[in-house]
Amino acid sequence: MKELVAILAKSLVDHADQVSVAQTETDKSVHLQLTVAPEDMGKVIGKQGKIANAIRTLVKAAAVKDGRRVHMDIDQ
Repeated sequence: MKELVAILAKSLVDHADQVSVAQTETDKSVHLQLTVAPEDMGKVIGKQGKIANAIRTLVKAAAVKDGRRVHMDIDQ
């Protein structure tokens, strides 16, 4: 899932080299921390958060296969 978020984020931003994803796992859940450059925050979040919600939806769909829950935060 970490790789999925990284690929999606890098395709959206101008500064792909500043994209990083940290992953913390427990038995039933995964926490992803997406970090991007400050000037790329708007591109990752999108209007009214639609792009961020789309990324979360894709990651949640991937997590269902493993029977896990996923939570994703976006920071600069």
